[in-house]
Amino acid sequence: MTAHPAPTPPFANDPRTPNWHAHTVEAVQQALETSPSGLRADEQNVRVRRYGPNRLPETETRSVLRRLLAQFDNLLIYILIVAAMVTAAMGHWIDTGVILAVVVANTVIGFVQEGKAEQALAAIRHMLSPRAAVVRDGHRTTIAGEDLVPGDVVLLEAGDRVPADVRLFESRGLRIEEALLTGESVATEKAVAAVDAAAPLGDRTSMAFSGTMISYGAGKGYVVATGAHTEIGRISGLLSHIDTLTTPLVRQMNVLARYQSIIIVVFAALIFAFGYTVHDFPVSELFVAVVGLMVAAIPEGLPAILTVTLAIGVQSMARRHAIVRRLPAIETLGSVSVICSDKTGTLTRNEMMVASLAMAGRSCTLSGVGYEPHGAIREPSGNEIDVTDDGTFALLARAMALCNDASLVQRETAWQVEGDPMEGALLAAAAKLGLDLRFESGAWPRLDAIPFDAEHRFMATLNHDHAGHHLAFVKGAPERLLQMCATQRGADGSEQALDRAAWSVQVDAIAARGERVLALALRTFPGTTLELDFADIESELVLLGLVGLIDPPREEAIAAVAECHAAGIEVKMITGDHAITAGAIAAQLGLTNPTNVLTGLDLDTLDAAALQACVRDTSVFARTSPEHKLRLVEALQAEGLVVAMTGDGVNDAPALKRADVGIAMGRNGSEAAKEAAKIVLLDDNFATLTAAVKAGRTVYDNLKKAIIFMLPINGGESISLIAAILFGLTLPITAVQILWVNMVSSVVLAMSLAFEPPEPNVMQRPPRPADEPIVSLFLLWRIAFVSLLFVGGIFGVFSFARAQGLELEAARTMATNALVVMEIFYLFAVRYLDNPSITLRGVVGTPAVLIVVGAVTVLQFLFTYAGFMQTLFGSRALDAGHGLVVVAAGVVVLLILEIEKRIRSRWYGMRTPARMH
Repeated sequence: MTAHPAPTPPFANDPRTPNWHAHTVEAVQQALETSPSGLRADEQNVRVRRYGPNRLPETETRSVLRRLLAQFDNLLIYILIVAAMVTAAMGHWIDTGVILAVVVANTVIGFVQEGKAEQALAAIRHMLSPRAAVVRDGHRTTIAGEDLVPGDVVLLEAGDRVPADVRLFESRGLRIEEALLTGESVATEKAVAAVDAAAPLGDRTSMAFSGTMISYGAGKGYVVATGAHTEIGRISGLLSHIDTLTTPLVRQMNVLARYQSIIIVVFAALIFAFGYTVHDFPVSELFVAVVGLMVAAIPEGLPAILTVTLAIGVQSMARRHAIVRRLPAIETLGSVSVICSDKTGTLTRNEMMVASLAMAGRSCTLSGVGYEPHGAIREPSGNEIDVTDDGTFALLARAMALCNDASLVQRETAWQVEGDPMEGALLAAAAKLGLDLRFESGAWPRLDAIPFDAEHRFMATLNHDHAGHHLAFVKGAPERLLQMCATQRGADGSEQALDRAAWSVQVDAIAARGERVLALALRTFPGTTLELDFADIESELVLLGLVGLIDPPREEAIAAVAECHAAGIEVKMITGDHAITAGAIAAQLGLTNPTNVLTGLDLDTLDAAALQACVRDTSVFARTSPEHKLRLVEALQAEGLVVAMTGDGVNDAPALKRADVGIAMGRNGSEAAKEAAKIVLLDDNFATLTAAVKAGRTVYDNLKKAIIFMLPINGGESISLIAAILFGLTLPITAVQILWVNMVSSVVLAMSLAFEPPEPNVMQRPPRPADEPIVSLFLLWRIAFVSLLFVGGIFGVFSFARAQGLELEAARTMATNALVVMEIFYLFAVRYLDNPSITLRGVVGTPAVLIVVGAVTVLQFLFTYAGFMQTLFGSRALDAGHGLVVVAAGVVVLLILEIEKRIRSRWYGMRTPARMH
């Protein structure tokens, strides 16, 4: 490879820096003005002042006071505050107190709901290494990680976290787990040679990136970037510049509140002017009436109902192992139309497994779960193979078990690997083939070993039994071992001439399935051999077979993908893994068109318009960077789709934050991913998403029922007051009585709808459009129709009471009670918008409905008969005859709505509320 010209130093930590991985070690050394003996102490001090400490910048967070004041930034709250100020100035202290109680209640609910502030950047900062081993002035020393500067020589050893971005100049079997940046489940083998400048992050083998973990080997390298200029720091910068989108529901509620508030203020002003100029009402009396009008029209309890409905959905999700960090996210899931999922650890188990074996003249597949040493061995036809007395399988299993530095441990109910995940998968496969791992390690102890090296691409061990037999077992890249082998082990156990062409076909076939291929071989040595040399195994090996490893898809994820498709939700895989592997996993999961895979390099050639054009028809994106994932989410959102993004790595955090709803894995996910997400799945189970979507759709359905319940009630109250003022009539209900009804009975009754069970077809219908207005044509009709029913009931009962000679306060008490009773009967009608409500199921209702109806009934008895309530609200006691008239008003409303429901169903053939838009 042609070396790139060395830039003019110093240029570390500069955004214009060329790709470090593409430069030779000599060019990097020259550019950084350093050497393998490290920096001088005086030079280190200069560079600390120039480049700053090796830590990520702190983020600015809102103070508690600012978060509290933000809760008042709502037009409905402004109206209520102004009304409270004016009523206070007029001396109506009870009205003032009740209105302010509403304001305080809504403010507290909003403040508590917001929870803790965004902490994604703080979570990433904790991933930087606190200590680092370096060479300074030719001597090894350990320093604080934040004291590292570009040009430092860092020593990397197994178990360490890489403290900064490092250009390697020495690698001894070095493997680094980079899943948090690339999403690739297998540790990356590192080398010293420069790679192509356009290589994606996962293929930059000459680099070690800050925050990643060293799983094997050792190495040295020059620090080329620190702090915010590292790869992980760049992701931190992406997070800080991403705006979190509001949810569809919040947007719709804001629009509803804005238009409703404007209409209310304009109407109130017109009514005030009309009453003052036409009927010459006293200003004090007229203003109280107008305040009553605004109180009647504003659904003060709607924010509380929204919060409670979402909270019930959150509790439901918690029982399904999902934690909702931001309340509106649970509703957003109900409108999700596409799920973008990371592969590793989300759709797959993030546990390597041997999926297939190939030997001379035969092949088979292995089944099982994770590292559990149990599973079936089957022929390609599906027939199970008995390997008990098969010496060929036994020898292959012995090679997998002995040429291995890992161990399997059973903790509680799960098997886990200590060491390299790939080697753990080999141990599990050996056990599935019938090998007793503990006995085998004692029967064939190790004498010597050649550790894996990226240059030689194999590992070898020398083992002996207690009968004088010495065997060298070798595993490594198949193309390397095919060069080292002279013969192969046949199906009958005999040695045969090596058929390289046939083995190459097998290698290609296994790789085409997305599996990582390893070859296993052996060589027999004399009983006096105690050491192993490279020259001893570079030729004359006997090839035993090939092993295909893969991070398998979760079985439950396959079913979950199918359920998402049935619900009209697209599923797309966005991963940092290789295209072939991603395509193979996508096919097993049942994703749409899994062979059409776009890589990060492909995405780099597409502008925003071209990307938006192809993103709908592509389900698999491989070798992607954090920027690619972010672009894909934004492209889908530009198409008008509501996007859910799942992931577990730091590389997923920007896309998680940008998505309409970000979902992080809680068990194996990084803290950065969890903090950037709105929902955390405690069981790392993609299948939990289907339960979340179902809960989200149920939340929206129930919230819409609550809105359909509340707005007509507010409309009936408002029209009653408007009619009274326009026609110069006595107010049938006072402003403070309306507040009582709205914040006690109306809110309590509406909250019972939050407990309604899911509709039977909730997961068989397509997602609702993100721009679907919350006030549909059906809702407008229902508001108008029910409002008129309530107006008729309020004035009818009030007029009846006055005609019977009741005093004004008693007549208003009857009208208020009639309003509440009509609400109770309307509640039963709302529960079944298109099916009959006068049924045993409709009358009995859910436990929540029965509880709230009982509670409201008790409260209304207090309102009517308790002395202190009569003082506060101007109510009066009623006799049994008056109570029957009140109940009759509710029965009439229910019967009329049942007739309307029957006519509407017959004329329009409407069966579900979703069709009434």
